[in-house]
Amino acid sequence: MCTRDIEEWRRPGPTAAQRRNDLWIGLGVAAGAVLNLFLSRSFGMLHSEDAPARIEQIAWALGTTLPLIWRRSRPDAAAIVMSALFIGGQFRGAQEQQVASYALFAVIYTLGAWGPVRHRARNLRLVIIAAMFVWLTAAFVMSWDEIIGDGFDGASGELPALWSLVFNLYIVNAIFFVAVYLVGDAAWQAARRLDTVESQAAQLRAAQTAAAERAVIDERVRIARELHDVVAHHVSVMGIQASACRRALDKDPARARTALTAIEEGARTAVDELRRMLGALRASGATAEAATSGVDRIPQIAESAREAGLTVHFAVFGDPVPLPDSVSQAAYRIAQEAVTNTLKHARATTLDIRLRYLSSEVELDVSDDGKADKSDSSGGMGLIGMRERVAVHDGVLENGPRSGGGYRVRARLPHTASVMAGETT
Repeated sequence: MCTRDIEEWRRPGPTAAQRRNDLWIGLGVAAGAVLNLFLSRSFGMLHSEDAPARIEQIAWALGTTLPLIWRRSRPDAAAIVMSALFIGGQFRGAQEQQVASYALFAVIYTLGAWGPVRHRARNLRLVIIAAMFVWLTAAFVMSWDEIIGDGFDGASGELPALWSLVFNLYIVNAIFFVAVYLVGDAAWQAARRLDTVESQAAQLRAAQTAAAERAVIDERVRIARELHDVVAHHVSVMGIQASACRRALDKDPARARTALTAIEEGARTAVDELRRMLGALRASGATAEAATSGVDRIPQIAESAREAGLTVHFAVFGDPVPLPDSVSQAAYRIAQEAVTNTLKHARATTLDIRLRYLSSEVELDVSDDGKADKSDSSGGMGLIGMRERVAVHDGVLENGPRSGGGYRVRARLPHTASVMAGETT
């Protein structure tokens, strides 16, 4: 926080509980001042021929302490009133000394700790302290004849009497005034740091809330992409099966029945997945999860393509290892999207799906012998979705026509680091 910000910061006003505490403290200190006044009068102090009346002495004792009631709610006014009455009471020779002095130090401290305008609180404290020393000097000068006249009766002579008096009046008071000035500043700085920490904590909580909301949005966008993949795949398969059923309905009823069964199963599977995903979209939590599908379901994709009339070759190479859920699901969805594109656009007769477990990667290779241009025509959710899934896992995606004809999609997804991290956790 820069100096300007520090100067402009305003300490929040006292709470209702703090104001109630100030009320009782002010009343208690005022009562203590009046009690100490009578104790002082009882052993001979404040009792001389020119001493003010008792009621005036009580009034000065109350005037120099009761403003403590407003020490935090009105620190400027309380400091001005109490310091002025302190000097006035001493000038009249009617002031109770001890409790009034402590109250004066307390109000100067409070002005430093609670002053609403920083530069004004600083300047006002300096003016009050300077006024106290001016009054101290004036009182010393006015009492000079009395001091010299007594000749320091009773002085021990261990130290020079006059210099001892000067040290006692100035140095000791200076130590007290400097102490309350610095402690007041320290209290204000502590309050400012606490306010800064609380403000930063509130900003952090707001940022965390915003991040959680963004995570919900990102998750639901991901679910929407999953929804696209599910619908596109199953609807494509059902469309091909329906076409096959129409052609075989009269000539080969058994084959038509098989196609209808495949359509029924595909529709049921699509509805089940849609229900799970829509349920996740309706979830109110920040971590709504779609139903997960992994590499163990890729054979089902191959089987649905086979039922759609393609000659499908599916093989797994290498030793299968447990994959993180996110990697496994990404591989499944990439395979699903690639097969869907083959069914919709390729006019292919043969489909080859290969899953390879390498030392630190899992590789998915989907190729066909189609003749059509396989550029993505799914409105940005096809190959773009594949690229995003691969990019999330720092993998590599290769797609395009094959030199011998057909189209190929090959994705490599790293998995070793993710597995190790999961085990370490």
